[in-house]
Amino acid sequence: MHSLDLMPGPQENVWLATLRANPDHARNYARRWSNLVAEGRDIYGEARLIDAMAERGSNILDAGCGTGRIGGWLAERGHRVVGVDLDETLIEVARRDWPQADWQVQNLAELSLLDESGNPAEFDLVVSAGNVLTFLSVDERLPTLARLREHLATDGRIVVGFGAGRGYDFDEFEADADRAGLVLEQRYSTWTLRPPAADFLVAVLAARPH
Repeated sequence: MHSLDLMPGPQENVWLATLRANPDHARNYARRWSNLVAEGRDIYGEARLIDAMAERGSNILDAGCGTGRIGGWLAERGHRVVGVDLDETLIEVARRDWPQADWQVQNLAELSLLDESGNPAEFDLVVSAGNVLTFLSVDERLPTLARLREHLATDGRIVVGFGAGRGYDFDEFEADADRAGLVLEQRYSTWTLRPPAADFLVAVLAARPH
């Protein structure tokens, strides 16, 4: 299956470029999610899928966590959650709204989370929703996937979702995942696990055995 994505990949991190053009972008983004909740909208569909895939009390990494809507919801349900985002404003919102989780400011391409022994922290599940991967520059893509691979526990899985037409062709993503030592186990078109389609990708990945 080929995507509808025909745009070239960005040479600069899209989020940082947008912030430079509009310093209020992060605050406006956070306010939009708050407004959706106030309207009674369901914004936790991705989190429900991850919860269904996880044993209770799992270690979960929310990669590109934004305001914490996914990781925070999972933390409330008993999981040990670490959320990472490069935007300090969004992390401040996550820390305020979801104090049950650990929120950190980091660029995913340089992700480094250590356990008590100084080794890479391992997670049973890694989730990256909200088109996070399409905000990465071309040069950040492979390092990000490799870093996520390094933080997977034995039998851990990564679940990512992003839309077509955003500069990251699905076939390119699969090739990058393969180069990063990941195996595509399942592919869907929605977070409710509809069959594959050309407009959106939800991919479940695992580490390739050494």
